[in-house]
Amino acid sequence: MKKLTLLSTAASIALLNLALNSAALANEENAQLIMEKMDEQQRLVSDGSLTRSQLSTCKFGQKDKQINCVETPRVKILESVSKQYGPDKKDSKGVSILLEPASERGIGMLTYNYDDPNRDTESWLYLSALGKVKRMASGTGEDSEPVSVFGSEFTTEDMESGNTNEYDYKILQQGPFGDREVWVIEAIPKPVRAVKTEYSKLLYWVDKERYTLLKAQTYDKRGKPYKQLTFKNIEKINELWIARDVTLINLQSQRLSNMKTEAITTNVAVEDEFLTQRTLTDFAYREKTLEALRKYFQ
Repeated sequence: MKKLTLLSTAASIALLNLALNSAALANEENAQLIMEKMDEQQRLVSDGSLTRSQLSTCKFGQKDKQINCVETPRVKILESVSKQYGPDKKDSKGVSILLEPASERGIGMLTYNYDDPNRDTESWLYLSALGKVKRMASGTGEDSEPVSVFGSEFTTEDMESGNTNEYDYKILQQGPFGDREVWVIEAIPKPVRAVKTEYSKLLYWVDKERYTLLKAQTYDKRGKPYKQLTFKNIEKINELWIARDVTLINLQSQRLSNMKTEAITTNVAVEDEFLTQRTLTDFAYREKTLEALRKYFQ
């Protein structure tokens, strides 16, 4: 009888472990599907888009639990064009040109991001005062720095889409966040990603209904809180949910950057030639193409 009891206990433990492992696997699979659906919507927004944005950056301070600039923000106006590539539209190419301030007008940035884990992000910066295109260092991590977007706290890594297969995901919790229902999803970089990211972990607050980000929190390689992003003024444009106000708070540099979308159009035809270095250097070609796209602004 004792032997039978021991066998029954062992069997029960085995079944419990199997159930727990199955639940954990289901959690990971569901989290992966949620992130892929969210990423798909981001890629649809970026596929043939033109935006005019206000980018502001400042040093911040905290008083009465409110974060505010403690200096006059540096404000820049820019226009950006992007397009998705590849069989699953997970590769992207984008170009951004500064319109203001006048002293920086014409400075441009061209970025290629690849879903292939063996290819690093490529970026080029055009300095109009020098009339030269400079290739920026690829990748991130110990051997190189992430590329800042026009001196802001945003980097090319923060603006990426795709690459969802380079992380392990897990749903940590779900419930209300403000007036929305969300999943809180943890993302841990896989080894192939860990060598080229400045983050050891990311947390995402994903709107259950709209599959949009409401908040994100990143952690540095030491596991300390690094950057916090909030997404506001979410509107439905051309059947796609778009956050027109994104704030990034760098908890370590004590600086914040805000990106406000003043005008946007999506799903327009963008020539492949426009997403090359020619656009950085050829003012006449660039303006002719942009004028044709601006009429679709919303």
